[in-house]
Amino acid sequence: MIYFDNGATTFPKPLSVRRAVAYAMQNAGANPGRSGHSLSLRASQLIYDCRENAARLLGVPSPENIIFTLNCTTALNTVIHGVLKKGDHAVISSLEHNAVLRPLEAMKQQGVSYSIAKVVCGDDEATLESFRRAIRGNTKLVICTGASNVFGVRLPVERLAALCRIYNILFCVDAAQMAGCVPIDMLDSGIDFLCCAGHKGLYGPMGTGILAVNTDVLPQSLIQGGTGSMSASPLQPEELPDRFESGTPNLPGIAGLNAGIKFVLSRGEDAIFREETRKARLLYDGLKRNKNITLYTERPDPAAQVPVISFNVRGHDSEETAAALNDKFGIAVRSGLHCAPLAHRHFGTEDTGTVRAVISVFTTPAQITYFLASLDKIF
Repeated sequence: MIYFDNGATTFPKPLSVRRAVAYAMQNAGANPGRSGHSLSLRASQLIYDCRENAARLLGVPSPENIIFTLNCTTALNTVIHGVLKKGDHAVISSLEHNAVLRPLEAMKQQGVSYSIAKVVCGDDEATLESFRRAIRGNTKLVICTGASNVFGVRLPVERLAALCRIYNILFCVDAAQMAGCVPIDMLDSGIDFLCCAGHKGLYGPMGTGILAVNTDVLPQSLIQGGTGSMSASPLQPEELPDRFESGTPNLPGIAGLNAGIKFVLSRGEDAIFREETRKARLLYDGLKRNKNITLYTERPDPAAQVPVISFNVRGHDSEETAAALNDKFGIAVRSGLHCAPLAHRHFGTEDTGTVRAVISVFTTPAQITYFLASLDKIF
């Protein structure tokens, strides 16, 4: 299988990640933070090591401000449901994933409202103005994707963070397609909440995510329960990370995530971003030469995009193209709406969807050449 579905989850995972998962299962299988014996302490140390490395990677002030979640969606829901209350208003971008849109739609029943700010691709000033115009007196939270999961378009998150500071509004970034690829420093940027998928650019296992916190204004926890701390109290602990981490954590997944983060740190985010952008340009240039291909963005520019490319073959719907690539040539891509109808509406592809090809560090030039040659023969 030639794999170009890295926007859904990166594959393959580094060998170090697979070994770390196996090590946790074989040598640190106790419940972390629940016992005082050596096996439990070893498990706890694995989790703390991951917090430290994640804090280092994301520019978070303290390892305790790294919250482990099931995925990026859980992190986003924690912020959205935990911050917004009846009468509050939120602002989101026109490129958001359903992980942002659906929770806000559900909260309409609780008296929460939201507005959609139009992203103007290639014009950060116009995008900032769209967000500024959408802010109201009762706006409590601004949420935006760091980079579109469908079209790769980056938003000016640092400038949006500054805008939110001016209006005293909390700012949350969906970094599912950004973390591990684009360097992020939460402390310098002023982002309050950063939600990450552990299994994408961080190269960890599925079932892992991160909520990174850079504010004293904390959401209410989605769930309450055992944390291994303050067990005599019926109340949920207030301190981080216990406030948000009830129940037994995914130790094998977090151990693998730690190895994935160390893999990114060892290679360097800047180096990864340059390498992936170079490969994405090879793919884009080849697609551009094909007269039967419709592309929806400009040539990948690291200042404006992450290495995500969406296209269609003229005369064929995206599902048909993806099925042919899989069945005839053993190529994995994703088709359809990619759980992001707002983004497709923005680009006018809500009726057709797109074929999405996403580069990773493991994508080779030979695979790109094979991909392009296959498209020449596909129909």
